[in-house]
Amino acid sequence: MVWFVAVLVSISLWLHPAFAAAQAIRFQPQGAAAAGQGNAFSAQADDASAIHFNPAGLTQAEGIQILGGTALMGGSVKVKTQAGADVRGDFGGSAVFPPPSHGYFSANLGAVGWRSLSDITVGIGLTTPYGLNTRYPTDGPFNSASTSSMLPLIDIKPTIAYKLSDQLAFGLSADVYTFASFLGEGHVEQRLVWPGGSGIPAGASVEFQGKGTGAGFTASMLYTPMRNEQGKPLASIGLIYTSQARLPLDGALWANGAKVTDASTAIVLPQIYRGAVALWPVRDSRHEWKLELDVEYVDWKSVRNFDLQFPQGGTLPGPQQWNTVPVIAVGTEYKRMDPDWLSRWDVAVRAGYTRTENPIPDTTFNPGIASFTANTLSVGAGVLCKDGGRFLGMLACGGAESSRLAPKAVGFDLAYQAWIYEPRTITANLNPTVNGHYRTSIHLGILSFSLRY
Repeated sequence: MVWFVAVLVSISLWLHPAFAAAQAIRFQPQGAAAAGQGNAFSAQADDASAIHFNPAGLTQAEGIQILGGTALMGGSVKVKTQAGADVRGDFGGSAVFPPPSHGYFSANLGAVGWRSLSDITVGIGLTTPYGLNTRYPTDGPFNSASTSSMLPLIDIKPTIAYKLSDQLAFGLSADVYTFASFLGEGHVEQRLVWPGGSGIPAGASVEFQGKGTGAGFTASMLYTPMRNEQGKPLASIGLIYTSQARLPLDGALWANGAKVTDASTAIVLPQIYRGAVALWPVRDSRHEWKLELDVEYVDWKSVRNFDLQFPQGGTLPGPQQWNTVPVIAVGTEYKRMDPDWLSRWDVAVRAGYTRTENPIPDTTFNPGIASFTANTLSVGAGVLCKDGGRFLGMLACGGAESSRLAPKAVGFDLAYQAWIYEPRTITANLNPTVNGHYRTSIHLGILSFSLRY
């Protein structure tokens, strides 16, 4: 079995779960209203997407709310290798499929009949917070590092929020990370082209597949020291902590469709510390203007290795040594309520900027992750049809014309983000074929649809 050991030693040089996103393997846009503000939403957090951004903010989601949406995105990675070759990669095609999506359901217990529990709101969310696809030519110069990779991970978030007073609320959600067959292949997958030797023919497609389930939690607080005469916040402070989670992956190594051996590893998802401040310089019955600043510290330093474990008892190291990095987001929203030209509607316009630092050092960089420092520009808009209004001129949004099953409000939000990555030159990589100059860009459109009862 000398060839088997040689194969495993070789694989240890390239086997890093390599999945692209805005920051390492993290995908931040999880709702169009937030995305339009550069994801600066954790101190506002006033709809069902608070389940993701700040669970304590769920106490502001009145009645029963359903919010869902998806992101359409595409982009490319352009590489000039150290040897002078040009390579172009993408994120699974002209548009990523299946698209990253989000869904939330929340219910205030007072609104469903338990009036004595009106300070408690519960909910559940389903998001795709980590991982996308990457593809490179199978005949490219670094095909021994990566030709494609996929991490179709979902996060199931049961959530409870408690309003202690008009100034203070707390929230707690579980984070259950797992895989599902309706999203991609339902497992981690990374492929490369075997260079030859060790009993595997040159040009063979070698891949790792694995799946598993891990868990963590998110705890948060929302403090609102100032409100206007209508009781709406004029200033809010959000503090959010997301715990580290270890996601074990059990699977196998394959070559040309034939199983080589069972194998297992683990992905460590980072703990995240987030603080946010929102101010409303203008907030009355007709106009609202909000400014928000969110600052995060993402503890990627917990990603020290992707060691492979084998049933024969062996362990092969896969050093990573990632770094903790800050993420800074600023955003604004201007909202007009009941304008003369659209009675019984709210209309909002939004803009934002996010700065995300690169956490992955040159030595362990993998083209499948394509991790760069990113500057994200965002714009967005949204409408909310309320009691007495008509959605699309047909559906009554609550009021006397509505049935008991009709929503009290119907909302639609749309955002666009341009992820502008700073160019990066990789040197001294563990796999020399990866060394070179990398440039990439991503364009993303995200939409959300909401019903409020």
